[in-house]
Amino acid sequence: MPIRHAIWKIGTKPEPLSEVSLGKEVLLEHMIVEDPTILSDRWMLIGRQVRTTHGGYIDLLALNQDGQLIVVELKRNITPREVVAQALDYASWAKNLPSEEIASIYDRFSSGGSLSEAFQQRFAQTLDEEQLNGSHQIVIVASSMDPSTERIVNYLNGMNVPINIIFFQVFQDGESQYLSRAWLIDPVETEIKATAGTSSPAGEWNGEYYVSFGQGEDRHWDEAVKFGFISAGGGKWYTQTLSMLSPGDRVWVNVPQQGYVGVGNVIGPPVRLNEFQVDVDGVKRPFLDVAQAKYYRDFIDDEEKSEYFVPVEWSCTKTLPEAVSEVGFFGNQNTVARPRTHKWTHTIERLKHRFGIE
Repeated sequence: MPIRHAIWKIGTKPEPLSEVSLGKEVLLEHMIVEDPTILSDRWMLIGRQVRTTHGGYIDLLALNQDGQLIVVELKRNITPREVVAQALDYASWAKNLPSEEIASIYDRFSSGGSLSEAFQQRFAQTLDEEQLNGSHQIVIVASSMDPSTERIVNYLNGMNVPINIIFFQVFQDGESQYLSRAWLIDPVETEIKATAGTSSPAGEWNGEYYVSFGQGEDRHWDEAVKFGFISAGGGKWYTQTLSMLSPGDRVWVNVPQQGYVGVGNVIGPPVRLNEFQVDVDGVKRPFLDVAQAKYYRDFIDDEEKSEYFVPVEWSCTKTLPEAVSEVGFFGNQNTVARPRTHKWTHTIERLKHRFGIE
């Protein structure tokens, strides 16, 4: 079951706040439209009360930075198991939406706005039409759920269906009310399931991993080449997928907005910044002693936000000006992904040719 929150007003004698019911379902919907971070700070809303050809209406439709559609169904009270069936029905319709229909949905939602321009402004990257709606998630928002709903959602997740539930609670403090949020399942896990696309007809995963390397003031690609690593930091959204890697796995590294810059094999498990050591003239030294970029060192004692490193033995690398990029290449903002799309197969074939890798 999800964690239930309780809130106390701080004082000499702590005062617990009373939990109350949300007046109307439409109020929650309106609040989310006004501030979508109530659901996630990694999504942008593109539709509200979207009519399906099945006759129903999707409460909210969203996109994440990878072009995944998120079907959101709102219920202000307990969630019966029928809601799961309804959400699955909506998702079966949404998964086949072509890019032009998704753009039309956003046009109606934003009163004439451009989806590509809004996506660029929201995520600071170009919307890839071929990747748009390549996968999707299902999210149910409710105050609680019955046991059968929990069993069904957990079963579907075990079968790699990317479905999750967000629970909200409302607390009263005088004339003011406060909204809290909790997830049934770690949202990173749901996003990984959607990215993997196990329900896609594209085929089996080819066994090679995609890695997104965030080049900038927080980390430098030239240091990753010199000392043999990939890394990520700043929160679980960015670091948790590193745990997908095991020694011997082959990784293809992409720097967003620039291109593919390296291929190599993992030689060790993820290590936190304060424990990561590198070889300097034959001597093992803490990476902090030689690192030039920031690597979230301000959060060195924060287990969640700290930078994590995976050691890699490079087979071939390129400098940033030499980065390989072609029309039709696979791209994804997750630090590590196991793509199962035809685009990934095409990307690997082209990269092996461009990198001279068998």
